[in-house]
Amino acid sequence: MAEGFEAYRAAKSAAIGGLRGTVLEIGAGRGSNFGLLHSSVTWIGCEPDRRRRVELARNAHRSGHPREPLAAAAESVPLPDGSVDAVLATVVLCSVRDQARVLAEIARLLRPGGQFVFAEHVGAPERTWKRVVQRVIAPATRIFDHGCDPARETEASLRRSPLDVVHIEHFELPALGAVTVPYIVGRAVLPEA
Repeated sequence: MAEGFEAYRAAKSAAIGGLRGTVLEIGAGRGSNFGLLHSSVTWIGCEPDRRRRVELARNAHRSGHPREPLAAAAESVPLPDGSVDAVLATVVLCSVRDQARVLAEIARLLRPGGQFVFAEHVGAPERTWKRVVQRVIAPATRIFDHGCDPARETEASLRRSPLDVVHIEHFELPALGAVTVPYIVGRAVLPEA
C-alpha cells in the first residue's frame, strides 16, 4: 500500500494516460482529467449535473474535444451496446445511486476486451476507527458532496461485477492531519466473448 498524493497521482496519470480509442468518462464533472488523456482519444463525457455540464462543455471544447457532454446518470447512458473502447471514472462510484447497475452499464457499453479505469476512495476496513468515522460523516457527505458515501465497498462491488479486475493499487491519502483516506486506482476489463 502506497501513501501520499504523489504516488496516487502517478498511478492515476499512468492509468488514464494509457487509454486509447473512444473513451466514455462518467461523472466527468468539470473536466479535470483532460490533461491526462492521450491526444488520440475520442472523448465522450457524461455528467448529470446541469451546472457542471455547462462548464464541462466549455473545458472540453478548449481541450480539443468537440462533442457535447451527455446529460445522463451513469446508471443509464444513452449510447449503444459495445460502443466504447474504455470507460473512465474518478471519484464517481462513491456517489452513484446504484453501483451494481452502473458497473453493469459499463459492461454493456464496453466492446469485448474494453477496459474500465477507475480512481476512487473506498470504505476503510470493517471494525476500524476510520470505518466508524466514514459511517458517522456519510449522512452529511451525501447531502453536501453530491451524494458521496465514503463507506462504500467499491472494491468489493468491482470484484462482483461482470468485469474482470486485472490491476488494483491501494493508497492512503492524507485528509485531516494524521487521518488518511483509503483510495484505489485500477483497471478492469470486459472479458472477450
